[in-house]
Amino acid sequence: MNIRSNSLMAVACLALATLSAPAAADGEPASRNARQPASQRHAAAPAPMTTAPQKPGGAGVKLQYRLDATPQLGRATPIVLQFEGVSEADGATVRLSADSGLTLQGSNTLTLPAGKRTTATVVVVSETEGLAYLNVFINQGGASSAISIPVQTGTAAPALKSTGEMKSTPGGDSIITMPVK
Repeated sequence: MNIRSNSLMAVACLALATLSAPAAADGEPASRNARQPASQRHAAAPAPMTTAPQKPGGAGVKLQYRLDATPQLGRATPIVLQFEGVSEADGATVRLSADSGLTLQGSNTLTLPAGKRTTATVVVVSETEGLAYLNVFINQGGASSAISIPVQTGTAAPALKSTGEMKSTPGGDSIITMPVK
């Protein structure tokens, strides 16, 4: 064998070794992940954040949130709030309130510094099954925004309360008449 054939052999061996090595995007060998059940591999990753819609003329602060647990009757449910886009030098203020059927634990106010992303965890306890909201009121520079975060406990669907009565119009359409308050 000469030098040229040794070089070709080395390149061939290197190519073969590279092709047989498992590829992993996260830098971990595939064999490590293969030993863990799928439920354990994904359990550590938090749920994705939900971005609350921003309305024109609002405070201009972006809010993202996620529930870190499934709401259960009588148990604490942590809600992670992440605020971004505070541009006023004085910062922004946040006031929290909970609908009936939901109790807010801890402070109901937050102060957000200018130019920084702020993350806070709020804890709520569901007192009844059904849908209730954690209301987030953000004030910055004289403008305000109101965002309602849904907290669904159990499978009870929200029920609409009707205080009116069903009537038919001369054209045959059905309408509900309601008293004026």
